[in-house]
Amino acid sequence: MSELRMERVLRRPLITEKNTRLMEQDQYSFEVDPAANKIQIRDAVERTFNVRVKAVNTMVMKPKAKSRVASRRGGRIVGARPGWKKAIVTLQPGDRIDIFEQV
Repeated sequence: MSELRMERVLRRPLITEKNTRLMEQDQYSFEVDPAANKIQIRDAVERTFNVRVKAVNTMVMKPKAKSRVASRRGGRIVGARPGWKKAIVTLQPGDRIDIFEQV
């Protein structure tokens, strides 16, 4: 298995209402590379944001089926949105990630 570069592990922070509530419990959510494991995610967050990570929980979000009607052709177009991987990172008490506080 090839080693992922740290810049490629974290793709983007996830900012939703639920994740905003989780921030009060020192938990932050990220979209991560599907090949990244918990150790790589922990290392990337600690080095990027200069914080201490208590725990990392990951989940694979399944692809969602989508369809729409193409009226001129008289048919239905069926496809799927791609799947992705989400990580919820719990920080040690007292640590904060500033990028989320600005939203």
